[in-house]
Amino acid sequence: MKKEKIIIGSRGSKLALIYAQRVKNKILENSDLTEDQVLIKEIVTKGDQFHDKRISEVGGKGLFSKNIEKELLEGSIDIAVHALKDMPAKETKGLLSNFFLKRNDPREILISRENKKIQDLKSKSIIGTSSFRREFQIRKLKKDVSCKLIRGNVDTRLKKLKEGFYDAIILSLAGIKSLNLEEEVTQIFLTDEIIPSVGQGIICAQCKENDPTTINLLNKINHPDTFKCAIAERNVLKILEGDCETAVGAHAKIKNNKITLEAELFSLDGSQRFYEKKDKEVKEFDRIGLEIGKNLKDKSNGSYKK
Repeated sequence: MKKEKIIIGSRGSKLALIYAQRVKNKILENSDLTEDQVLIKEIVTKGDQFHDKRISEVGGKGLFSKNIEKELLEGSIDIAVHALKDMPAKETKGLLSNFFLKRNDPREILISRENKKIQDLKSKSIIGTSSFRREFQIRKLKKDVSCKLIRGNVDTRLKKLKEGFYDAIILSLAGIKSLNLEEEVTQIFLTDEIIPSVGQGIICAQCKENDPTTINLLNKINHPDTFKCAIAERNVLKILEGDCETAVGAHAKIKNNKITLEAELFSLDGSQRFYEKKDKEVKEFDRIGLEIGKNLKDKSNGSYKK
């Protein structure tokens, strides 16, 4: 049965609304719905209310998704839009999160005040990041820098950098490109220099599992290769039972009917690094992440968890 109106729920940040608009545009391209039949509703999340603490200290990975998911379950919205990297590994009961737009650039970037690349930064330079993963990965590239917590949206982080609170900050290239801020970028890291967060650069659309009309609509906009890569990466996280304090990166890519997945996991203090890389036929996209997750879990002997 066709719906007369579709309401998309999104965080209210500039970047989140850009992502929601992309989902809306794809729906309009792949259905006979009109512009005024697909609406975007801004929802304040807990993650938008705390800017001075690590995410793990104020509720964990679901901080940016729980309020939106609540409205979805209650029927106030039909579709929730998330940055996949912000979503917990465990699916919320009653919801489906298996719909993805074509992946944006997953790489990490450095923006520094003096336009210096990571290796050219002075000893004891302060680098802003909100992620243990990024902190440990940066120290792998340059041991004598200091990492300091930074939170807030991209504009807030750039402002703090320019005001001198940090010498450099680490951000995702996907967000910077979406905001047309590429001219700010000092350095782009290859994915084998800094393995990105699980799902980085992927926009996820979510709906209720008992809503066949919306499921059918979202299946039309689901990007097949991105879907396979997202599942492979998230399976690593599921096996590890990862949360906000789990310093793990995973990146999958598909070429010539092969899927390649590489992942790294750090111990809680960052002193140990565990690495895995595998290739499989694309049809085994779900299995490759489970295998790599298990290998990392076995190698680490629990050192990544409290």
